[in-house]
Amino acid sequence: MKKRIFGVKWTEIGALFGTYLILSLGYHFTLWMNRGGFRDPNDHTLFVPQYWFNTEGMQYSVMFVATLVVWVFIFKIFRHWKLWRRLLLHFIGLPFFVLCSWKVFYLLCESLGYWHMEGNGQIWDIYIPTLIYLIQFSLMHAYEYYIINQRKLQYEIELKNTALKSELSAIKAQLNPHFLYNVFNTINASVPKEMEGTREMIAELSDLFRYQLKASREDLVTLEEELEFVKKYLKLEQRRFEDRLQININVPKGLLTRKIPPMILQPLVENSVKHGISPLVQGGKIDICVTEKNDKLIFDISDTGIGVKDKDAVLNLGVGLSNTQRRLQKMYQSTLQLSDNSPTGLKIQFEL
Repeated sequence: MKKRIFGVKWTEIGALFGTYLILSLGYHFTLWMNRGGFRDPNDHTLFVPQYWFNTEGMQYSVMFVATLVVWVFIFKIFRHWKLWRRLLLHFIGLPFFVLCSWKVFYLLCESLGYWHMEGNGQIWDIYIPTLIYLIQFSLMHAYEYYIINQRKLQYEIELKNTALKSELSAIKAQLNPHFLYNVFNTINASVPKEMEGTREMIAELSDLFRYQLKASREDLVTLEEELEFVKKYLKLEQRRFEDRLQININVPKGLLTRKIPPMILQPLVENSVKHGISPLVQGGKIDICVTEKNDKLIFDISDTGIGVKDKDAVLNLGVGLSNTQRRLQKMYQSTLQLSDNSPTGLKIQFEL
């Protein structure tokens, strides 16, 4: 992490200090040339640091400090202000800067016994600081605009890359089920007619992947479409469990046309089958109930399985439940409510 003082990086302070050092040395050299010091063999003021600091060095040190003060206020403390309001602050910053480089510098010189401009010559200690102020802060504003613009460009590039990755992921999500259900159809066609049960299972599995492909393309589906998908999934599971798995779905017909996110029920039902019913030798029952309250759909999925003791851990660890929880939170500011079913098992409730 880069070190800062009053929000200003040390590297920026160093760059500003170096700029003023070069300006002061240039001014020191100009005054030496103006008085003809190069023609006087006894004039060694150009190469003696004490003579430089007694005049130009001290004045430019004062300007350096005054610049830091104005810089902190305009570019750090009030950086969130609109640009036109920050520009108005220069009507305060410029007089402050000039007075420091003129009057404060003169006071320091007089207290230490150093020389400074007299009479009409003082106009140079007003004109030169004014010019320096205007140039340096114009460059600072230009530099700030450059940095902001570079950040915007970088942000746009990152957004484009993210969008491209999301698009590629969506394409992959569509290609995988599309490829699989086409393969299932090919396999189904090669199964002998005598194995009708197997053909039906392959066809149902193909339908599941077809719906998954649709879910990857659409944000919302009807409740009827989602329930048909869940029924086909449970029908395949019943082939495996036989009479160990019982299903009861209770949904009023008037709600079947309501729109819901696709694949919102299947992970919850799968959790009941896999973690609730499957471990029991005698199997169990799954109830799916949808009702309406205050124009919201209330979903209730319950099973008579082994139940869950640590329900928070299930939401944090289970992929299906945790993903469904995140979808509900982002889309509807809703959450999964887990509770014990009676007499045994788990009950999952949520609303849309």
